[in-house]
Amino acid sequence: MSPLITPEELAAIGDAAILDVRWRLGGPPGVEAYREGHVPGAVFCDLNADLAAPAGPAGRHPLPAPEAFQEAMRRLGVSEGRPVVVYDEADSTAAARAWWTLRYFGHGDVRVLDGGLRAWTRAGLPVTKEEGPVAPGDFTARPGGMPVLDADQAAALAADGVLLDARAAERYRGEVEPIDPVAGHIPGAVSAPTTGNVEPGGRFHNREFLRERFNSLGAVEGMPVGAYCGSGVTAAHEVLALEIAGLPAALYVGSWSNWVADPARPVATG
Repeated sequence: MSPLITPEELAAIGDAAILDVRWRLGGPPGVEAYREGHVPGAVFCDLNADLAAPAGPAGRHPLPAPEAFQEAMRRLGVSEGRPVVVYDEADSTAAARAWWTLRYFGHGDVRVLDGGLRAWTRAGLPVTKEEGPVAPGDFTARPGGMPVLDADQAAALAADGVLLDARAAERYRGEVEPIDPVAGHIPGAVSAPTTGNVEPGGRFHNREFLRERFNSLGAVEGMPVGAYCGSGVTAAHEVLALEIAGLPAALYVGSWSNWVADPARPVATG
């Protein structure tokens, strides 16, 4: 099953838990956009509160504890046998984090609305400001459904496999660093900004395009592949794009914000 769903396919689903995961680093709270209009039946999922634990040495968006994630998903109406569809404004950067986290914790039927709310409205489908009651779900969190990397494993993969850096190229090169205290990248990592995964309107490029893109970066079938970013959000987008391309990949959830928390870890620039 494709990890993506079109607006038309979502409109035809009889019953699904729909999560609005709009979020921007440093931007206004996504719930404000949700209240201005969302897919009918969608509930707001807070990336910081529902899809991550509090920031600390493990990173700015570490994995939530299983019991905390389970409680959040049940509150949002997520159940074991019910499909889940996640979306954000357009490019799926935040929605991919919800997709990945649900998959990691064992939900087997999660898809991302390709092109987000922008694609939904462009398809002439309705939005609403209504927030109806949510029937609690019965989701049980079972960690381990997706491969993860810690710092040591990420370093080893950069040396012996392919570790993709999903951040903007200038952050990879160490020319700018607007968030973390140290600029640069993990030695041996390959620059692969997530902006290259999507078309100008926010939809993902097709499987063949993505496969060719990642193959050109060394991520070929049979090669161990991982991805990281600043805090494990856009890297989930990279893992999603790799899945579309048919190339499974591990996520370094702590990413750069965890890597630079230990000053003994090496940093490369350029």
